[in-house]
Amino acid sequence: MKRTILADLSLLLVAFVWGTTFVIVQNAISTLPPHTFNAIRFLLASVLLFCFIRLFYRTQFHSLSKRMVLSGILLGFWLFGGYAFQTVGLLYTTSSKAGFITGLSIVLVPLFSLLLLKQRPKWPAVLGVLVATLGLYLLTLSDSLLLNLGDVLVFLCAVCFAMQIILTGKYAPSYQAMALALVQIFTVSILSALASLFWEDGVQYINRDILLQSHVIGALLVTAGPATAMAFLAQTICQKFTTPTRVALIYATEPVFAALAGFLWASEILGVKALIGCLLILMGMILSELDPQRLLKKGELRNHV
Repeated sequence: MKRTILADLSLLLVAFVWGTTFVIVQNAISTLPPHTFNAIRFLLASVLLFCFIRLFYRTQFHSLSKRMVLSGILLGFWLFGGYAFQTVGLLYTTSSKAGFITGLSIVLVPLFSLLLLKQRPKWPAVLGVLVATLGLYLLTLSDSLLLNLGDVLVFLCAVCFAMQIILTGKYAPSYQAMALALVQIFTVSILSALASLFWEDGVQYINRDILLQSHVIGALLVTAGPATAMAFLAQTICQKFTTPTRVALIYATEPVFAALAGFLWASEILGVKALIGCLLILMGMILSELDPQRLLKKGELRNHV
């Protein structure tokens, strides 16, 4: 139980880091295209994690096997797909709709868990998903609900993120966490570099004048360390002790932290609807933590009294 709580708190910290760095990333990709930014970000994260393992956990490299490498590549493929579809989708849709549709991964995760892993989510988790989805709607959506090409692409992003969470839950208990995270992160860097070459002509952006701009190099260093190497390592370790559905619900707090960061650092105003949305997302996360067996026992005790 203690490990589960610690895992959930660690993942909440990951969501906090992702949410609070959203403004930093937005500023950086106004200068450095998204795929190029992610290629450098994930490459730096790979180097950091490799050096850390080499210095302190060298024996993890002994666990490398063909199956583990293939599992890491598959995780990296789905993670890259999430970032790639989201990036391209944002060219055709609004950030508010993209935020909501990406957040639909919290609905897809329990569905995929049932279909692929035969894991039936408990009713508090299902209730939490529904409440958090309503919260995401209130927090992020303020414009038309008419669908366009961008919305479809962002939905594919949600599918990719859901699959990454599901498969991390499947593979994490079987392999050494650091080695698996390293393969995953390095795969994303390679695929992002290829996407950069094909769609952004990324080579022209690899020069000092761009990379050494303070907002670019600052964003790369912050996101490569805490928001990538540490974050995905934490996810790989923590998913040994918690369920994919709870992970998805915890990650649903990312837009809450992003909204708070925007309010504090970018003077963005949160309306009443957005605040209610934040509260519903947090409520959904709390609901997912409830133990249905304990609730049933309490109900039986009250009936006896």
